[in-house]
Amino acid sequence: MKLIEEFVDRFKTSVRFDENLIMKKHNRYYLVAGKLRGFVQEDFFYAGTYLGKVKHGIFFPSFILMAMLAEKKSNKIVVDDKTAWLFICGRDIFKRGIQNVLGSMGKGDYALIVNRHDECLGFGRILHNIGEVREKSKVVVKNVSDIGDFLRREK
Repeated sequence: MKLIEEFVDRFKTSVRFDENLIMKKHNRYYLVAGKLRGFVQEDFFYAGTYLGKVKHGIFFPSFILMAMLAEKKSNKIVVDDKTAWLFICGRDIFKRGIQNVLGSMGKGDYALIVNRHDECLGFGRILHNIGEVREKSKVVVKNVSDIGDFLRREK
């Protein structure tokens, strides 16, 4: 639970889950509705909403969890359509592709990347203080995880 909270805190937002509604199976975490909780047995395969997994002490979020965070007031970067496409193809973000910066973030912080419809595309790490960068062709956000990852793994 602590790793999930630490991940959420990176985006300067708060989404707190009732620990009684969180179920853990091996290294995976699920949010299960109160009424369903009593029906889930120990040998379940999948239950409720998948939040993410822990691997080697690092929390890897589900895209459902990232979408939950994007609905809240959090560190977000809104990108144009071309940049959104390139981001989900695994590319980093150049200054020219940023339409808006929501929240207070600086170099080293994390931000959710959203398109103009406020749909969460993934998240990245800020490489430079965005407001101070003048060169439009400079990479300012390093892609950490994006929704295209699943498709790129399919070969």
